[in-house]
Amino acid sequence: FWQQDGTASHIRLLAGDASPVTAPLATDRTLLVLGPLGDSVIEFSKGRARFFSSPCAGQTCVHSGWLQAAGDMTACLPNRISLQIVGIQPRFDAINF
Repeated sequence: FWQQDGTASHIRLLAGDASPVTAPLATDRTLLVLGPLGDSVIEFSKGRARFFSSPCAGQTCVHSGWLQAAGDMTACLPNRISLQIVGIQPRFDAINF
């Protein structure tokens, strides 16, 4: 993943084999995302995002709490959903040749 500089502006959401979805952080709302185990609920509030609930056993994604800085990310691996906060100015965190 890329490290991000600057202000967080939106999220990048990956669910299963679907194409990535981006959504702005500016609007408070709740998204229902379907995964193989069932629905995960993603909550947006005050420029932050988090897994509010998920059907996985360990709940690591829920316990990750609020993501608000550009580059923050979490995932519900059993439900195949990941969430990353994206900033305005991307930069490399490593280059490999």
